[in-house]
Amino acid sequence: MNKIIVVAPHADDEIIGCGATIAKHIQQGDEVMVVIATNASIGAPELFSDIDVENTRGEAIQAHKSLGITKTLFLEFPAPALNAFPEYKISLELSNIFQSFCPTHLYLPHPGDIHQDHKAIYRAALVAARPQGNHKINNIYCYETLSETEWTPMQERPFIPNHFVDVTNVFYKKEEAMNCFKSQIKAFPHSRSLEAFEALAKFRGATIGVDRAEAFIVERQIRM
Repeated sequence: MNKIIVVAPHADDEIIGCGATIAKHIQQGDEVMVVIATNASIGAPELFSDIDVENTRGEAIQAHKSLGITKTLFLEFPAPALNAFPEYKISLELSNIFQSFCPTHLYLPHPGDIHQDHKAIYRAALVAARPQGNHKINNIYCYETLSETEWTPMQERPFIPNHFVDVTNVFYKKEEAMNCFKSQIKAFPHSRSLEAFEALAKFRGATIGVDRAEAFIVERQIRM
């Protein structure tokens, strides 16, 4: 059995980025933990209330239950202000989680995303996941998050995937999970819409000759 950790800067990033892959891991008997790293009511109380965060976290729990995720952790780092927050504090907390859970696979946001929170979580998580000590995370992948990844600035590394997962038979689970996020889903042609998620899955699938796929960039793979 593999042990999977998905680190999401904000609730719903984990489903947008790799919801169907999560469903496939669970279908194969793997154990999945999702870590939601931020609390927006702490970072920007003028924009996000405690009630807003409580509502979104409730939607996340519902989405995770629909996929079969049994472990969800909510951290309290200040979104959307991680660019002004000490990353070592994030790394220390993630390091404790990694050491306790001992994952075999780690999924992170793409570092080229336009959202500064995504960059900060990526960097902090990689520090926490350095292959030192008794436990090494052998597989680290970066996922794409529609409404962030497609707007990568020119000076950043674009999302060019080199790892694909055939999710044809479980993509409906991703759709079910995203439907739980009523506060986050937008109407098409917004990129954070169910139609856009399906279009991307079809495109990634067509790239490898299957009906639906999710795509990733390999950050690290260790073969022992």
